[in-house]
Amino acid sequence: MQDKPETYAHPARGAAPGASPNGAKADGPPVVVTRPEPGVAVVTLDRPAARNALSLAMLEALGAAMRDLSQDTDVRAIVLAANGPAFCAGHDLKELTARRVDADGGRAFYALTMRLCADVMQGIVKCPKPVIAAVHATATAAGCQLVATCDLAVASVDAKFCTPGVNIGLFCSTPMVALSRNVPRKRAMEMLLLGELLSADAAADYGLVNRVMADGTAVDGALAFARQIAAKSPAAVAVGKEAFYHQIETTLADAYDYAAEVMVQNMMFEDAREGIGAFIEKRKPDWKGC
Repeated sequence: MQDKPETYAHPARGAAPGASPNGAKADGPPVVVTRPEPGVAVVTLDRPAARNALSLAMLEALGAAMRDLSQDTDVRAIVLAANGPAFCAGHDLKELTARRVDADGGRAFYALTMRLCADVMQGIVKCPKPVIAAVHATATAAGCQLVATCDLAVASVDAKFCTPGVNIGLFCSTPMVALSRNVPRKRAMEMLLLGELLSADAAADYGLVNRVMADGTAVDGALAFARQIAAKSPAAVAVGKEAFYHQIETTLADAYDYAAEVMVQNMMFEDAREGIGAFIEKRKPDWKGC
């Protein structure tokens, strides 16, 4: 589908060109986007030497990639994968620690990093295309938050999940937001308070991931999800995803009022007319995306 992958590299704000904030040589493009088949994009975290830690530059690049794909009408589903020995090790603790020499002890940089991370996570939720995590090895702290934020998640049987901040005196408060909205309350508190590694099978039991695949096949599983989604009406998928996240934050009565109005609006879509007609006439629908 694509001869050359798209790369996203954003210098961290406040850093010298060609250098990371702590003065080290900058990494290559931390995010790579490929399009392996029609309607599907794969976003790959590509800082393997840093275990795909979410540096400021990584967050900026990931946010930019998600914004571009959100607006790309050729993309109907997105797979979030990673290259290297870990899916994502969370925030870049070396980068954060290096900023303690700042005049304010790093406070402004920490606030910028956490705000940007929150924006990236909310961008995934607000993206009109479903985002599917393909997890191998470990997803810890903000890496686990990233998995919990995605609409669907597939894990290799070797995958491990953890919110270990409590073990180093830094409670996983921002990962808690996504985690507590995706697993039962007692399960979330267990992960947050104990900081222990959770197996892929346990993560599936908790509801953190949808499916557990054989070692090395998480991307294949995520692509299978993406392929199925890409074959459906993009207009219906987009309105459905938005409605899901809106209604779940409201009261039962408000949720039904809102969902009923969404259903009425959806019935007026050309794709609804086409899909219902195709079902009645026993033929394959021809989606128009509107």
